[in-house]
Amino acid sequence: MYSTAKELRFHTKELLESVSRGEEVIITFRGKPCAKLVPVKESKKNLKNTKELFGIWKDRSDLEDVHSYVRKIRKERFS
Repeated sequence: MYSTAKELRFHTKELLESVSRGEEVIITFRGKPCAKLVPVKESKKNLKNTKELFGIWKDRSDLEDVHSYVRKIRKERFS
């Protein structure tokens, strides 16, 4: 499906609904394709990598309480 930049501006909701149904929308500007709206597909692989970030403090032996450490850093930043 093709749409102009002007249609994107005034009919964003309708275009996003088309994308949510699985369609791809190519946005044109002055008659030339310049962008594509596609549905987001999250994979299990990507979600697995983000979960690993939640344990970044677990191996720090120099910190007993992570919450108080972070609070201290933030307090220093705004002093």
